Amino acid sequence: MLKTVETQLLENRWDEAEAAGKSESELLLYRSNILGADKRVTNYGGGNTSAKVMETDPLSGQEVEVLWVKGSGGDIGSIKMDGFATLYQEKLEALKGLYRGVAFEDEMVGYLPHCTYRLNPRAASIDTPLHAYVPRKHVDHVHADAIIAIAASKNSKELTQEIFGDSIGWLPWKKPGYELGLWLGKFCEENPEADGVVLESHGLFTWGDTAKDCYDKTIEVINTATKWLGEKTEGVAAFGGAKHQSLTEEERRAVAARLMPAIRGFVSGNQHMVGHFNDSDAVLEFVNANDMEPLAALGTSCPDHFLRTKIRPLVVNFDPAQGNLDEVLAGLPAQIEAYREEYKAYYERCKHDDSPALRDPNAVVYLVPGVGMITFAKDKATARISGEFYVNAINVMRGASSVSEYTGLPEQEAFDIEYWLLEEAKLQRMPKPKSLAGRVALVTGGAGGIGSATAERYLREGACVMLADINDAALASTQANLTQRFGKDVVRTVNMNVTDETAVARAYAEIAVEFGGVDILVSNAGIASSAPVEETSLALWNKNMDILSTGYFLVSREAFKLMRVQAMGGAIVFVASKNGLAASPNASAYCTAKASEIHLARCLALEGAEAGIRVNVVNPDAVLRGSKIWEGEWLEQRAGTYGTDKEGLEEMYRNRSMLKRSVLPEDIAEAAYFLASDLSAKSTGNILNVDAGNVQAFTR
Repeated sequence: MLKTVETQLLENRWDEAEAAGKSESELLLYRSNILGADKRVTNYGGGNTSAKVMETDPLSGQEVEVLWVKGSGGDIGSIKMDGFATLYQEKLEALKGLYRGVAFEDEMVGYLPHCTYRLNPRAASIDTPLHAYVPRKHVDHVHADAIIAIAASKNSKELTQEIFGDSIGWLPWKKPGYELGLWLGKFCEENPEADGVVLESHGLFTWGDTAKDCYDKTIEVINTATKWLGEKTEGVAAFGGAKHQSLTEEERRAVAARLMPAIRGFVSGNQHMVGHFNDSDAVLEFVNANDMEPLAALGTSCPDHFLRTKIRPLVVNFDPAQGNLDEVLAGLPAQIEAYREEYKAYYERCKHDDSPALRDPNAVVYLVPGVGMITFAKDKATARISGEFYVNAINVMRGASSVSEYTGLPEQEAFDIEYWLLEEAKLQRMPKPKSLAGRVALVTGGAGGIGSATAERYLREGACVMLADINDAALASTQANLTQRFGKDVVRTVNMNVTDETAVARAYAEIAVEFGGVDILVSNAGIASSAPVEETSLALWNKNMDILSTGYFLVSREAFKLMRVQAMGGAIVFVASKNGLAASPNASAYCTAKASEIHLARCLALEGAEAGIRVNVVNPDAVLRGSKIWEGEWLEQRAGTYGTDKEGLEEMYRNRSMLKRSVLPEDIAEAAYFLASDLSAKSTGNILNVDAGNVQAFTR
């Protein structure tokens, strides 16, 4: 159910005990973090906070006023002290004498570094003048949904006056920058009793003489707007009422699992994209509504929303009542191409002589009636955050269209923000993507030593990873470890028995919904057994074949299906064994199954080549450390076969190798990385031995 007005009201999170003893700059950090902790206040990376603090000048030793303000690209919810830019307030005031007018306002950004206090390396943001020229000690700028719903209404000025009277002012739309900073300063001079101002189509500025006063005012203003909206919209059908009914959760995920790989294939022409699926109540209410399509066509209003979600979403032609998914999939190429052409036309209509080149013309947001919202971006976090921004936009449209008429940004204004030269410069400063950025990997046996080491290696290179295993406890432990180090966005788990056809198909549906598809399969699920042939039971033989041969076939077959839908190629890596090439005593079932794996890989390399699907093999030997198969009977059996004890087995394997070195999970992971990455883009059907040297395993 959607939240009631009471549950939508913000909690005042200020804790006097926690704030006690903090300096002015530390209070700014505290205030920023508790504001950013609630996405109803401002979205990720959005908003800005500042404080004007008396500091000691390092050269003169005199007390000077310094503006502490969120630095470029920061997020107030997670910012630390080093995330703030610090600038001499006196020098910021002096910049007014250099300003040549609105046509030249962008050049003022180049002067900001000259105002830096104590050589702070944190770059100041474009919003710095908006804080500098408000003559109050503490300033908050946030993008609360309730406020933007008012700001994005056709008669936003009148609504602001109705809700707040003279305590909160209103300014017409103006692109963020130096000129808007001067507007705010002038407003404050002319309205000294005002506590803040609503910026049309943009957000809220509030201020106070202390950090607590400023924070309290921000929360109070947002809650006042929330209450007013709640009273005005009570009993009003949102978005013109429902047109469609939602499918069940299971059905929604099933549709998303088929749509997302298909979309991903179309939008990954320039770089691999990662998907995110959202079927929250707010999203479903919107995608099912009568007015969804005309509202979506208007685009978003707040610049922060717009930069993350593009000019407008693409509405997928799905009818949940008809269940016309096959028809939709067949029509997707035409729908996506039509969106691209519309985007290119928008660019041509609005571009300037010095505009940056056309960027990716594909949609970021895909709305599916009865199902939910899909977003695609260069990484999982960005895809998720883009979805969160569009949920904010949905909330804004709900409020504005219920009390007035929702208005998006004018097309030219939207373009001027999207293709702003300052924004382009920020994009150009972004670090080079890691080698597996945007790639999605499925690792079977993912909770074991080799599986978890391979997952870690891929994560370090920017990939998203789904770990598949039958051991839930080990999966949970491995996920917790990797999540702590790489973040929760990029790690998922699924319980999967590789011998169960249904379970394998279900795992691929999960990875499609969680990340949009798959690029890399590491088939690593393992078992080991040791027995003389006359003591090898049929059950033991079949168990080896089921897991090490049939299991590898099943997970590869599903990978091929998904990779062909995406039409982006892919990489499959089999973790086989030296024993697939070199026979060992008392291990006929294991060795034969591993040999089957290797030959299966050769066959798949032949079939996959025309689709750009590469299939290669890593052959480890004696990877004892961290390996699940070297626990229990297998360890005892191999130690018995070679006439040693458990402690001496690793030493025995090391000494029998040509290089006299132990083979570790990290060594296998490095080989699996090479075979999955573009470093091996021209290799398929190959075997890479990682065994410290064994002449019997030389390929001939």
